Amino acid sequence: MCSNRLPDLRRPWSLRVRLLLGQLVLLTVACLGIGAVTELALYQFLVSQLDHQLQDASRRSARLHGHPPPRPGHRHHRPRSGPGPDFLDAPGQPAGIVGAVFAPPEPGGDGSPVQAGYLSISGLRESLSPSAMVQLTEVAAGSVPVTVRLDGVGRYRVVATDARYGDDVIVTGLPLAPVDDTLVRVLLIFGLVTLIAVVAAATAGNVVIRRALAPLRRVAQTAGQVAGLPLDRGEARLPVRVAESDTNARTEVGQLGAAVNRMLDHIAAALATRQDSETRVRQFVADASHELRTPLTAIRGYTELAQRIPVPEGADAEALTHALSRVQSETERMTQLVEDLLLLARLDSGRPLEHEPVDLSRLAVDAVSDAHVGGPDHTWQLELPDQPVMVSGDGARLHQVVANLLTNARVHTGAGTVVILTLGIDADHAVLSVADDGPGIPADFLPEIFQRFARSDSSRSRKGGSTGLGLAIASAVVRAHRGTIDVTSAPGRTEFVVRLPR
Repeated sequence: MCSNRLPDLRRPWSLRVRLLLGQLVLLTVACLGIGAVTELALYQFLVSQLDHQLQDASRRSARLHGHPPPRPGHRHHRPRSGPGPDFLDAPGQPAGIVGAVFAPPEPGGDGSPVQAGYLSISGLRESLSPSAMVQLTEVAAGSVPVTVRLDGVGRYRVVATDARYGDDVIVTGLPLAPVDDTLVRVLLIFGLVTLIAVVAAATAGNVVIRRALAPLRRVAQTAGQVAGLPLDRGEARLPVRVAESDTNARTEVGQLGAAVNRMLDHIAAALATRQDSETRVRQFVADASHELRTPLTAIRGYTELAQRIPVPEGADAEALTHALSRVQSETERMTQLVEDLLLLARLDSGRPLEHEPVDLSRLAVDAVSDAHVGGPDHTWQLELPDQPVMVSGDGARLHQVVANLLTNARVHTGAGTVVILTLGIDADHAVLSVADDGPGIPADFLPEIFQRFARSDSSRSRKGGSTGLGLAIASAVVRAHRGTIDVTSAPGRTEFVVRLPR
């Protein structure tokens, strides 16, 4: 039962937990480092102070050794007895001091202790163990203080010096117990402070991290809402966005929120484009079917009529000839329509066009000449620069663009309309415009004017503003040449402007 409640350590931890643990680990390591450095510095400081006290005690002991003791009745006289040298009873000697007097070493031997003892906390002289005396004999005279663990009394800082009177060696030591007690006390204080700091940091860090990650949770919730939307069918919409307060570019979470919003905007635009493309394809199929049905119906009707005519004599022969001519006319119309559809399909598939020098000036002259023949009831004008305007592209397709623009102006304007074709240069582009003073194009129809089989009304009639495929082909060819085509229209002024890179 208990094993089932244990957390699965193999599961990845949340970002909040990892941040909190990282913060606590860093704080703990910092506190441990500060504590260790403080302990080391404090130990060196206390030992240095103890060494100064030891040097004073050593000089005092060396000066008093061999000196006659104070006279009875003297105010410094302390009649005491016990092991160890008499200087242990001298004024100013601290409790716990170790004193030993060694005779000078004989040739080939070591010095032997004459007197050794220490001063207890009660102020009485106590004896040292034999092993402790041996340890004291190993301290060299004139050396710096050293740390020695004396059996029975603990760790001491010990120094040896020559007696002022005589040849004896005086060894003096002060206990390290006060230093150790201070270090232990400071260590306990540091441990308690570290524990309190870690607990406080865990509590405050949890609150701070939770508040700092709240925008990230809201961004995740927004992404989750988008993931649950039905985007695979129908008219897909993305009404969900990250709140403006969570898109501050000065924070990492805000940058993520702004990036999510940009991504959602791109997705929404792509979905809208897809939906529009699907709608256009469906409409295109319906329009193409209708456009193709009309000439096919005419062909079938005239063919049936031709089949019912017996022998081509007299009037019957003329009717048959007329019927066959209509078959040929409608066949040509259907062929042209199919060719336009194939051209658009090729352009949509990204097939490359020819790239060769094209003289737009000559091309404009030829197109206006053809327009004169096709629309003698219109006034055609041509404005060209002094120098030929050259571009790189497909001459036949560019001629088709100009011809379609002129045909569009002729078909959708009345007799007497003035149509002006202007050719010029603007920076690095060749600019070709076709303007007329006709009735203009309805404003709500302008965004759709370059669509295939676009009409200004919903009827299927070719009259009333249908542009067929001419403008759609013009737009596709211009885009294939890395150019642009725009239209502006108002009553009395309609202008198509084509820009092609030179």
